[in-house]
Amino acid sequence: MDFGIAGKVALVTGGTKGIGLGIAHALADEGVRVAVAARTEVDVKHTAESLSGLGVVADLLTEAGCRRAVSETETMLGHVDILINNLGLRAGSSWADTGPSEFETAFSGNVGVSVRMTQLVLPGMLSRGWGRVVVISSVWGRESGGAPAYNAAKAAEISFTTSLAREVASKGVTVNSIAPGSILWEGGGWHRRHQADPEGIAAFVRAEMPLGRFGTVDEVARVVAFVCSQQARLVNGACIAVDGGQSRSNI
Repeated sequence: MDFGIAGKVALVTGGTKGIGLGIAHALADEGVRVAVAARTEVDVKHTAESLSGLGVVADLLTEAGCRRAVSETETMLGHVDILINNLGLRAGSSWADTGPSEFETAFSGNVGVSVRMTQLVLPGMLSRGWGRVVVISSVWGRESGGAPAYNAAKAAEISFTTSLAREVASKGVTVNSIAPGSILWEGGGWHRRHQADPEGIAAFVRAEMPLGRFGTVDEVARVVAFVCSQQARLVNGACIAVDGGQSRSNI
């Protein structure tokens, strides 16, 4: 299926590893001109080369870094048609090590970055009458679980998505969130846990993963690419679970 987005420009935050990298490649496969923004220069350069796209070295936890990511993308590739808010930070693991500072870090590194980046590109999307904003949330944004601060921040991202989507849809811009479940990729958190405790992770998969396996980066990335397509124009304000049935939420 031709998604009808060839030639569009996408900016992917945290796009050098894991799900972000997979999304960048999935969009590039559709003919999208892709820019990735992250802090580590060697990763940014390598990713940009693999995509034949643009890499922007920027600290997106700062306003200046967000502005740099957008301005360099617009200078080198053109106006941003598709924004993928993939960057996300964890802080704390349980209430035993979580307090106000962990909540501030989690909100700043998740919903804060998503809001700032969206506000930078949204006026142009609205003026042109077309745009796609996608926020990568989590199964732990749709329902309770995981690290408390991360859980709350991811839930806030979904709330932000739903609220903004209602305001901008009539002008051709859709805003959606994707909630991945447990995704396994080399170097990622689940990969490290599997190496440290293979028997424990095998038990987790049996208990929590109806498909009997972890999800893959590509399985998430392909859903994101579809949400960015011309065919998905009725998909707006949605939080789409990509978790193989792992989550238990009724909504």
